[in-house]
Amino acid sequence: MIYLVGSGPGDPGLFTVKGVECMGRADAVVYDRLAPEALLSHAPAGAERIYVGKKPKEPTMPQEEINATLVRLGREGKTVVRLKGGDPYVFGRGGEEALALIEAGLPFEVVPGVTSGIAAPAYAGIPVTHRHVSTSVAFVTGHEDPAKGTEDVDWEGIARGAETLVLYMGVGRLREISRRLISAGRAPETPVACVRWGTRPEQETVTGTLGTIADRIEEAKLKPPAITVIGDVVSLREDGLDWYERRPLFGKRIVVTRARAQAGELSRELEALGAEVLEFPTIEIREPEDFGPLDAAIRDLDSFGWVVFTSANGVAAFVQRLEHHGLDTRAVPRGAKLAAIGPATADALRATGLRVDVVPEEYRAESLLEALLDGSPAGEKVLIPRAKVAREVLPEKLREAGMEVVVPPAYETVPSEEGTDELRERLISGGVDCVTFTASSTVESFVGAFGEEAGELLSKTRVACIGPITADTARGRGIRVDAEASEYTIPGLVDAVVGLFAEPRRETAVPAKKDG
Repeated sequence: MIYLVGSGPGDPGLFTVKGVECMGRADAVVYDRLAPEALLSHAPAGAERIYVGKKPKEPTMPQEEINATLVRLGREGKTVVRLKGGDPYVFGRGGEEALALIEAGLPFEVVPGVTSGIAAPAYAGIPVTHRHVSTSVAFVTGHEDPAKGTEDVDWEGIARGAETLVLYMGVGRLREISRRLISAGRAPETPVACVRWGTRPEQETVTGTLGTIADRIEEAKLKPPAITVIGDVVSLREDGLDWYERRPLFGKRIVVTRARAQAGELSRELEALGAEVLEFPTIEIREPEDFGPLDAAIRDLDSFGWVVFTSANGVAAFVQRLEHHGLDTRAVPRGAKLAAIGPATADALRATGLRVDVVPEEYRAESLLEALLDGSPAGEKVLIPRAKVAREVLPEKLREAGMEVVVPPAYETVPSEEGTDELRERLISGGVDCVTFTASSTVESFVGAFGEEAGELLSKTRVACIGPITADTARGRGIRVDAEASEYTIPGLVDAVVGLFAEPRRETAVPAKKDG
């Protein structure tokens, strides 16, 4: 089976449920330039990935060759997803590919996608129809096949045929198209908007009129791909409908340095506020080299009066080791008290069905220490399953207070250099607005990846840390810190990042507490 799947306009969240299902069955994915690469993660790891993208003014794979590739894969008995930007049948040449499959006798299905002609205007604050403003809309190609030698678009008829015109791929010819529409009777004052990379974090909108838009685009140096909207509905953008571009982190490129497995929450919260997130996992979470100390502690669980967790990673690793031994959280004795360094760790514990007795008001080891010492008798036994390498403040102070402390490694963090070269280039070019650090280990691993140039590389961007301990580690490594979270949690860090960019909104367009 060959699936012709519309990937939507660019925001991966606009991909359809049916599209995800098809991707999950794929043996091969044939994708183009406008299909978000993030969607490739829905395909099985072993699926073949074939790029057939087309770029303006560059040699590309001819459509006939793309058709032949689909036919070849189909005849090999593979389940194929042809992932196309937008919708396969809206200026996507999906019909040509379907006819080639019919001619080859191969089965296919079409999975529609959200077309950019509707989505890009919506994200730019422009409804393509609106009561009392526009009751009709026409979708038109602004870039016909030059090999035809003729032009089929009836611009004179189009000018009179719909109140809203949406042009695909017409930025390069907009001066000529505007002239023809004006000649056909459209007023030069008709509002126009060009939306580049609509629905993506790098979305850019330029507005003007039929008489001025070509000059405005040249001034803004707007390049394809872009959707052009012509009609009075464009003016509605000025009434506050441009919700997407009003988000506090819109257009900001922010680096998340957490381990990839833990980056999700921070990345999602930043993206929800409009940021483009670059995940640069400076660390990887791995099993410890030796489970012996943790296994010994699990065998002796009944002897502990406290079990203390300093991260959600520690919770996950501890529970996984219990399961390895055929146990579950019921193995934790009823008489033992459980402590979590912060709300995220506490939530991880509650998710396993365990109660949490203590969460300090300030999410750091020093505050947790005070909570543990309050009313605990000397000689009480404390278990702290945590990373192999971590701050020693908590266990050392507990021992000084007369407690017996066992600190078995439940996991370890190791440096990762994934994406180092790409990030270095972005930092040097000023293509990053903020780098976030969620623990001292992420700082140390960042410095390990970039060496002595780490501080200099970060001099062109802003740096935000989850709390004072992480910030002190950064400063100690010669890194300037621009913001610290007042609450040492992921939401607190997000608030700190938003605060860095809290400034009066600028038009892109030319207008018409856990710490590590």
